[in-house]
Amino acid sequence: MCTAATYKTKDFYFGRTLDYEYSYKEEVTITPRNYEFKFRNVNNLTSHYAIIGMAFISDNYPLYYDAVNEKGLAIAGLNFVGNAYYNERQLNKENIAQFELIPYLLGSCSSVKEVKKLLEKINITNEPFSEELPLAQLHWIISDKEDCITLESVKEGLKIYDNPVGVLTNNPTFDKQLFNLNNYSGLSPKNKENTFNNKLNFDTYSRGLGALGLPGDLSSMSRFVRVAFVKMNSLSEENEIASVSQFFHILNSVDQQRGCCDLGNNKFEITIYTSCCNTDKGIYYYTTYNNHQITAVDMHKEDLNSSTLIHYPLITREQIRFQN
Repeated sequence: MCTAATYKTKDFYFGRTLDYEYSYKEEVTITPRNYEFKFRNVNNLTSHYAIIGMAFISDNYPLYYDAVNEKGLAIAGLNFVGNAYYNERQLNKENIAQFELIPYLLGSCSSVKEVKKLLEKINITNEPFSEELPLAQLHWIISDKEDCITLESVKEGLKIYDNPVGVLTNNPTFDKQLFNLNNYSGLSPKNKENTFNNKLNFDTYSRGLGALGLPGDLSSMSRFVRVAFVKMNSLSEENEIASVSQFFHILNSVDQQRGCCDLGNNKFEITIYTSCCNTDKGIYYYTTYNNHQITAVDMHKEDLNSSTLIHYPLITREQIRFQN
């Protein structure tokens, strides 16, 4: 499964983990302004905002997992199996296939406010990209430095939730994830006083007892609580290195290690990559399961007025710096 989060210091940061049992050979992909996005049911975008993110490229089309445009608008799609529901084409709607949603929104909008307005006209359709790539069951976190929402396409229709924690995992639906935080309102980054009973004396035998009860398992509901707690209590200096480092620490709190999520047949879910994008500067940082060194790609060092996709294969081999 997956976890996404936002983080704000001087700049705004957005990223996610991709937790799965195998990779599609995804790459850091830059879509320049004049690459033509072809859509199934609406007019193609021949000119649009430049985009950087993680994508699997098929037939020269970037299938983005998470991405940010040059205006600082960010989107990530996360598994939402069993709840996601896409429709047939509808009259009087902008019919956007599920795999087209990220490029359509990031190519057209500069803010969450613009996204909300555009979503009023959108119907997400059930057309797969190809026979080899069937529909992914997803929901989305959409954010800029001012606003954050969760978008879910379910049987009842298109649901848009304000996301005050800036976190998304998987099931259940976002409203239930947010309500579940009520059960953890007593957690604290500080050691708490005894509220059990004033007739009893308890030993403060460890630091961190204020967070006693914080979930540590790998389920999506527990990961939501854990990352929300870690993210909303995180502090760092405001410079780039400190902010990026802290963001990776936030998402590393829900890393999935090989062997801990056994899917059978010798398959294990792992954190394939973790990303962090400075949405103000357009710099996309990532680590992979076998390479903990942070790698960066700066979209503004490329020709953003071109029409050809720019992509960088992930560095997946561990890089160790010897000091002697």
